[in-house]
Amino acid sequence: MKESFSIGELARPTGTKVETIRYYERIGLLPVPARTGGNYRAYTRRHLERLNFIRRGRDLGLALDQVRELLRLADDPGQPCTEVGRIARRHLAEVERKIADLTVLAAELRRLIDECGRGAVAECRVIKALAPARPASP
Repeated sequence: MKESFSIGELARPTGTKVETIRYYERIGLLPVPARTGGNYRAYTRRHLERLNFIRRGRDLGLALDQVRELLRLADDPGQPCTEVGRIARRHLAEVERKIADLTVLAAELRRLIDECGRGAVAECRVIKALAPARPASP
């Protein structure tokens, strides 16, 4: 198995843009890699595993600070997972809040759509709902 990867070789299997990898390095989510004789970054399997962890966390909607904290906890596997559970519960509550908000939004859109489709665009409920309110005439 290959021992080091270029930034492109790290980017491809993780589906991460090169600029994003550099950003993760700048903010300390990814350790700064060693450099080759030609001054290219030389990533290791550890970088690949860590980047996969970050990507999976981001795919689950975790904020970068949450991912950072989970990485810190993962780096010390002997400690109790109480803090991991706290982060996960807090994120679940946020996801459930967003689902509730989206459910309300979907119902409102359904209502607007049900009232639409009859008559001219000038009377369309969707258009009226999106149009800015006109100030009252003096």
